Amino acid sequence: MMDTEEVINTICHHDCGGGCLLKVHVRDGVVTRIETDDSEDLQYRACPKGRAHRQKMYSPDRLRYPMKRVGERGEGKFECISWDEALDKVASELKRVYETYGASAVLRLGGTGDMGQLHRPMPMNRLLSLMGGYSTTWGIASFEGALFASLTTYGTTVSANDRNDLLNSSLIIMWGLDVVGTIHGNNTRWYLAQAREKGTRIVSIDPKYTNATATFAHQWIPIRPGTDTAMLIAMAYVMIKENLQDQSFLDTYTIGFDRFKDYVLGIEDGVPKTPAWAEAITGVSAEVIASLAREYAIARPAALMPGWSAGRTANGEQFHRAIMVLAAMTGNVGKHGGNSGAGVYGQSYNFSLGGILTEAGNPVDEGVPRRKNALPTSGAVGLSSRIHNSKVWDAILEGKAGGYPADYKLLYVINSNYLNQRPNINKGIKALKTLEFIVVQEQFMTATARFADILLPMSYFMERNDITTAGGLSFYGYMNKVVEPYYETKSHLEVAAALAERLGISDFNDKTEEELLKEIVAGSKDIPDYDILKRDAIYRVKLSEPGVAFKKQIEDPQNNPFPTPSGKIEIYSQQIAYMDDPMIPPIPKYFETRESLNDSLAKKYPLQLITTHPKLRVHSQFYNVPWLTELESQVAIMNTADARARGIKDGDQVRVFNDRGKMVIPARVTQRIMPGVVDIPEGGWYIPDEYGIDRGGCPNVLTLDEPSPAGAFVSGPYLVQVRKVEED
Repeated sequence: MMDTEEVINTICHHDCGGGCLLKVHVRDGVVTRIETDDSEDLQYRACPKGRAHRQKMYSPDRLRYPMKRVGERGEGKFECISWDEALDKVASELKRVYETYGASAVLRLGGTGDMGQLHRPMPMNRLLSLMGGYSTTWGIASFEGALFASLTTYGTTVSANDRNDLLNSSLIIMWGLDVVGTIHGNNTRWYLAQAREKGTRIVSIDPKYTNATATFAHQWIPIRPGTDTAMLIAMAYVMIKENLQDQSFLDTYTIGFDRFKDYVLGIEDGVPKTPAWAEAITGVSAEVIASLAREYAIARPAALMPGWSAGRTANGEQFHRAIMVLAAMTGNVGKHGGNSGAGVYGQSYNFSLGGILTEAGNPVDEGVPRRKNALPTSGAVGLSSRIHNSKVWDAILEGKAGGYPADYKLLYVINSNYLNQRPNINKGIKALKTLEFIVVQEQFMTATARFADILLPMSYFMERNDITTAGGLSFYGYMNKVVEPYYETKSHLEVAAALAERLGISDFNDKTEEELLKEIVAGSKDIPDYDILKRDAIYRVKLSEPGVAFKKQIEDPQNNPFPTPSGKIEIYSQQIAYMDDPMIPPIPKYFETRESLNDSLAKKYPLQLITTHPKLRVHSQFYNVPWLTELESQVAIMNTADARARGIKDGDQVRVFNDRGKMVIPARVTQRIMPGVVDIPEGGWYIPDEYGIDRGGCPNVLTLDEPSPAGAFVSGPYLVQVRKVEED
């Protein structure tokens, strides 16, 4: 009798901006191979990462059993224990800390390692809330600057056109957007390819000649990292001086343009923001700046598409606000083929987050005043009880004495390789060593997991059921369980439920996984049948036309005001003015980035470090998958001229360093990055040698843990030096 093979559909959803259909072949309870979407409908096809899940899921390095630390914290020495022992210890430590120090002493850190609606940090959030609350963070690493700008300018974060609307554009400008190296909305590449084929002109502005630039762009404009806002404001100068702005649109739909105009022309501060002014800052010639300004102003409709990279800089929110002002100046908001300039994409598909996903409220947040730099619409993340993601290490080290909300004693890490993925790793190591107890829920022995006192092994997305919808895409996905959990791994829901039982919390959850998922689906206005969704793993929402953000506001402004205090697009924001912070001005302005080339530190460290997203990782996930590392290794990418000046050849081992840390990594010498810039893609694993020098290529040994004034996560640029190893 021949063995039979079953094919089960599921959805691969990671924090890559995608969400792809997988057809998983299973024989005798083991995944044998993975195919992807081949339907006649719009396809959501998996990338190499999605095809490599089998090797990742069955990796010999996967955590199999609960473990407790037996060496020094961070040393990575553990011994296996039973789930009962592990959960008993975690429960007893939680009780001890709550009773001894209070709820705020428990710090919960989470991330996007799992992207379903159910199996993520939410179950533990509910448990900790029922225990009395917990401390946590604010400041989304990916796009906090874009969120701030979208909320202040448009009053909402659902503020970008659907990707298929690019087929209506006559000009597309990709600003810091590499949709080949990253996903940034599934099928974006497909629509860009079609747009180019029909003759749409595409321009790419980026310090690197990215894969997206090489594939789609007719023109590459290299720009110094951290100076993008200066170029945007200079483009506005050209439009104003040559009367190219859509004044009728500005008069009808916006407020505050005159104040922005005064700043741009230099009436406010005596400095006209001319293309020549911007050339000295950006390295982009005045002629190129002026030419692009005219082209964008005249081409109708035109889509100015920002990535998030330029907003992950000091004062990064100014970049996103300036982009939105240019979109308004050209009248491209709310129109097919245009774009609002928003860096946040996504439709609201009305999931009902019921049952366990409904958090009654975190008592630690109750009655707490708001931060001065918090918008009224920012909800709980605007409360002063929250720590910015970049300041966690200082908060742990300094506590109340340093002006932070609490003295933190117990750390619970869920869904995140937090140490690896937050800036200033060496400070993070010091902070983690001071805590009384650390719990980490993980799948691999990551840099963060090495610091756990109790390490809990978590199941893979193919080993449980969940629901998802990917940002900006018109579909729902069912993440079907494909195989049984690996060894003794458990899901986020199972761990939280087991701890609730030990802690005597009877009202944690009274539903099964299936009941919870059905409850979520029942809240959708689109999905007709739960069983069909589960069978197919995907439900494509049929739209009569591409979605256009703010179309109603533009077509019928009287009955559809913008959700801002004024009801209009706010070029000048009174909400920001109330903050009374000169570094968060009510109109977008250019500020020089920290550690710019004008910094005195540049004499010692003359190269600007950027940390782009790698094509074959999702942050630090997939770093340890051989199929993928064979295709693309972790390297320091530098320009030929910079390498030649240092005697460095392609493949040489180099030392990259500054005052915060050091690493040894192979060099990739190329002309596909502008001189003066070094790129070490984020997500390389921190692997220190005996001297504390990183050998895994984690750029966060070099980064600074200081956010932008309005909360943007600053991933660069930072000043570094590069030397051949043998020269040291």
